[in-house]
Amino acid sequence: PPPNLRSLTRAPSLCPPGAPAPTPTPPAPWAAPGGEPGDPGVRGECPPHARPEGAMGTPQGYQASWWVYLLHQVPRTNFQFEVVESSFAPQDREYQQALLLLASVAGLCLAISLVLICVYLIRFCCCDPEDEDGPKPRRVCCVTWSCVAAIVVCCAGIGLGFYGNSETNDGVGQATAALLDTNLTLQSADALVRQTLGLLSGAVGGDLTRLEEALAPRTEFVAVVRNTRRQAEAVAQILGGLPFWGALGGSPSQLAHGLAFLEDYRWLACILLLLLDLVICLFTLLGLAKQIKWLVVVMTVMSFFVLILSWGSLGLEMAAAVGLSDFCSDPDGFVLNLTQAKTELSPEILQYYLTCSQDVPNPFQQRLTMSQRALSSIHSQLHGLEREAIPQFPAAERNLVSVQGTLNTTESNFHQLVALLNCRGLHKDYVDALKGLCYDGMEGLLFLLLFSLLSALAFTTAVCSLPRAWERFQSRDAAYEDAEDDDPFTPQARSPPPRSSLRLSAPPISNA
Repeated sequence: PPPNLRSLTRAPSLCPPGAPAPTPTPPAPWAAPGGEPGDPGVRGECPPHARPEGAMGTPQGYQASWWVYLLHQVPRTNFQFEVVESSFAPQDREYQQALLLLASVAGLCLAISLVLICVYLIRFCCCDPEDEDGPKPRRVCCVTWSCVAAIVVCCAGIGLGFYGNSETNDGVGQATAALLDTNLTLQSADALVRQTLGLLSGAVGGDLTRLEEALAPRTEFVAVVRNTRRQAEAVAQILGGLPFWGALGGSPSQLAHGLAFLEDYRWLACILLLLLDLVICLFTLLGLAKQIKWLVVVMTVMSFFVLILSWGSLGLEMAAAVGLSDFCSDPDGFVLNLTQAKTELSPEILQYYLTCSQDVPNPFQQRLTMSQRALSSIHSQLHGLEREAIPQFPAAERNLVSVQGTLNTTESNFHQLVALLNCRGLHKDYVDALKGLCYDGMEGLLFLLLFSLLSALAFTTAVCSLPRAWERFQSRDAAYEDAEDDDPFTPQARSPPPRSSLRLSAPPISNA
């Protein structure tokens, strides 16, 4: 049979170093999800004397962070300024309008920034700089240092942006890995069911039929074989009804690949924006340090465009953070509602895997119990035939041994299937996905939001200050040239005039 791939890839061990290895014995099918304290679990637990203090058999649950709570309290209104519920409903038109209205706050801030920039530039172009108060060196120093301070703030925001982009990518990667792990579990369970059904079908149609023919002279033995066949068919029918993942209408791997695809483009877009901001900051500092007017002019124009991008990214990140907080505040409710609306999956099964609590019964408990009892009954009947029928019919031994081998393989597959269907494995994947999105993903979005805010404010200041800076470059160069012309100690003042000018300036000599 195929191995239990989950136990080979992600089987957490609760045992301290040097303790005995976990017991791999699966629980009984009728056991509660949490199990009794000290009983071996599905993935294997430490013996009672080796278990560390405080270790739990059930996976750690999810609890919303205080960032999620704060963002969840943000008021939401639609375009008619009517209050909208804060429950996550991306398909709802009013909820979409509420998120768009939150994103439009950044657009309003952009409009205010553009108005301020226009007013400042109009004053800069129309007012005479000689009318300004304060000495000229002090004004030049103030303008230069305001540009430098804005660039330093922008560089700090860029550092926060790189960290936030990495955190968001890590969170989405953790959620994607959890979805792929869930898909691996379901594929392993599906492979076990198909293999077991094939084995039982071959045993019913082949070995049991030939065994019945070999034991035909004894009707009591034939009755036992027929009863074994009926029980094997019943087990096959029960196992065929266990796979619930066919009602999902899709696999978790499709969702994981779609999420990873969107995350790749989001990560790339953030990296390009961060690098563009960094390049503009560095070249602006170079232009201010070397007093290169054309470079400062080009960086001013680039800063204006990046200012628009910063406010736009701020709006998108604000809407994404608020929407994610709504999802993270009640993820179970959204998953239940979406699954019931889009799929035919039983709510009992979904509730069992979402909560994984002893208060929620196992929806497979009755069927697994019936299968276990049927397999035990078949095993007892085959031992009875081996003890009583084989001495009388030696030719039937080969078929009986083949049926027993099929039964052993079926029991092994059945125990692995019980382990895979237990709620703790899939519930841990669900909790890991939530932690990736709602912890790392939310933290990364907040840092990206802070980066966009700092860069927008810094570039607003830079667009207002850089024109005054390059104007000071020109006025200072002109003043330096005028000072050279009036200075008698300059090389031009000390050099003798040319002879042509001396001849032209000499008075004419009279003949008298």
